[in-house]
Amino acid sequence: MDLQPLSADLQREFEAKMAAREAALAAARGAIRRSANAIRAIHRGELDEAHRLMDEAAEALAAGEGAVKDHPDVRFAGFLHDAQKEYAEARVTEAIITGKDLPPPDELGVSAAAYLNGMAEAVGEGRRAVLDLLRHGQVERSEEVLRAMEEMYYVLVTIDYPDAITGNLRRATDVARGLIERTRGDLSVSIVQRSLRDALERHAEDLRRER
Repeated sequence: MDLQPLSADLQREFEAKMAAREAALAAARGAIRRSANAIRAIHRGELDEAHRLMDEAAEALAAGEGAVKDHPDVRFAGFLHDAQKEYAEARVTEAIITGKDLPPPDELGVSAAAYLNGMAEAVGEGRRAVLDLLRHGQVERSEEVLRAMEEMYYVLVTIDYPDAITGNLRRATDVARGLIERTRGDLSVSIVQRSLRDALERHAEDLRRER
């Protein structure tokens, strides 16, 4: 029995699969790195740089998907899902910080599960934005960002499906809820402090006028 031809065919199949996996892994890592840098640029207000990085992340994702299109077992191994999640997080973060509408998942070219998990992660970036805005006294804008965070949470809690389908969305949703509650508390304290400060300033002004 000569199994050499069979062995050679199997070797070629696995070599091709390994090559596709390595290409997709490199692309996924690149997309994740660029998405993370884009989020940092968004918080710094460097939107042109953020757009460049997010466009590069999208290109990397497309390259990764293309590399494993003939290998579904590799495609759905998880690392491309993680890269899509990070990319979605960057795009959603930009939307809530700039006050734009959220881009839908089909526009971003990501799965529904990756999109929702990215949305849940973006709640944390929204909290960071609120705290930055409060430090600069921009309470009204902080309220707008918090409102966007709450609206996203209302979407997340409606997705009541097994974690195997949603990519462990339930845990991310629970974390998002805690972040929103803390952010709401911080914003409430800031509003009270501003009201007290305004009242003291008015009182001081009244005293000056009486003199």
